[in-house]
Order: sequence, then structure tokens, then C-alpha cells
Amino acid sequence: MDYIILDIEFNGRKFASDLPMEVIEIGAVRLDSSLKYKDEFSSLIKPVYFSKLNAFIKKKTGIPQEDIDVAAGFRKVIADFIAWLNLSESYMLVTWGGEDLKRIVFDTRMHKLDDSHWMAAHYFDLLKGFLRYKKVTNDVSVEAALLDLGIEATGAAHRALDDARMTSEVFRRLFDELDFELKQQYKDQFSNSKERRMIKNAIRSMITQKKIQDWDSFVSGFLAAKIDLTDERKLAELKEHFSSELEKAKQQPKPGN
Repeated sequence: MDYIILDIEFNGRKFASDLPMEVIEIGAVRLDSSLKYKDEFSSLIKPVYFSKLNAFIKKKTGIPQEDIDVAAGFRKVIADFIAWLNLSESYMLVTWGGEDLKRIVFDTRMHKLDDSHWMAAHYFDLLKGFLRYKKVTNDVSVEAALLDLGIEATGAAHRALDDARMTSEVFRRLFDELDFELKQQYKDQFSNSKERRMIKNAIRSMITQKKIQDWDSFVSGFLAAKIDLTDERKLAELKEHFSSELEKAKQQPKPGN
């Protein structure tokens, strides 16, 4: 099996807009089963919306506007990338967090392309692997992980291929400590992290106050006033999250035990 260390850059922005954020660069490194470098993929993508990069993105990534102006569109680049991936008989994607694959899925759908390739792909979240290894919970950047592991950072942060190369060095260092049974597949989420965190904090408060509510009481007494619950898919997802977090909270050892 090959390991594909994937990183993307996208045209996120600091201002509110209903227009979608889009992938503007894909970078990937292919390692063989013995973790030896095989080859790599790199391509800029010209976005449909906000084709003129704003100052924030230009400063963050260092991508020149003139390079974006002549870049191919998403349809061609993603087809080239899939063809490159398929040079491996089998592979697992390795990402730093879950955002990279999510953005590729979103852009695939935006361009009305078949998303089955990405929905079926397995990926390993190396950020989660690093946090489990360090026994910490707060997210860290690839650069911070390199520093923690005593690995010299090379290249430019926030350029996809350089970030993929740096991530591959973390992957090599931690490989024997990683549990690949925890690989994942992309799953659509209808709630956001803020909403899920709100539920988690509310459950902690319930446990502390010894006033545990069932789901229906929790929704009517707390959640409905704070979150739009008109989407049944979102409601079902939050109910599952509530049950999971409540069970985990009940299993936590009590102070003094």
C-alpha cells in the first residue's frame, strides 16, 4: 500500500459571503509501504468565484495572482489528480485534519462531478494521530508538530506541496505509533463544530449540576432557542452527538476517585 500525504489550499476569506470557498492548490506526496518517497503531485487551480485573490490569501499563501490567472480549472486538475492517485495499486490518504478532503468533496459537487471516488476513499487524520500520541486535545499546526518532534521545517507554510512534504516527515516519525484501524471515510455533517461544542459544554454543566435531561427536554428547554433545528438531518445528527457525549461524560471518573 502507498501512503498519499495530501494538502490543499483554498480561498478562504475574512468577510461574510454566500459564495463558496474553493480549492486553489493541491499538493501531495506518495510514499511506498516502507515510507520511501516515490513521487509527488502539485497544481494550482483557478477558482470560479473570487478569481482575484484577496490580500489576506496572497499574504498567507504567497501564491502570485499571475499564476492563478493561467491555472487550469478544477475539473481538469481533479481528473489529473485522480489519474495520479490511481498509479498506486492501493493507497491511503493522509491528511492534517479533516478539512482537505471535505473541500475536495464540496468542489467536486459544486462542479457537478461524481463524488463516489472521494466518498469511498479511506483517509487517516494525522492531526488526531499526533494528538493521541502526545495525549493532548488542542489542535496544533504541522509546523508546531515538527518543532515538538525536533524535525527541521523546510519549504513555505501554506503552500500545498511544501505542507504535504512537511506532513510526510511527521508521518514517517510517528508511523509506528499510529493506529490505522482509526482510518476514516468522508461523512457529510449537517451541524457545525460550534453547535456540537455547545452541546458538549451543556452536558458538562448538566453532569456538574446533577440535572441530567433526556433529549426531548434538552431540545425544548435549551437547544431550540439557540440553534435552527428545521433540518431533520441536522436534528438527527445532533441527537446522536448528544447521546454520545452524554455517555462519555457519565463514564468520566468523578473527582476524588
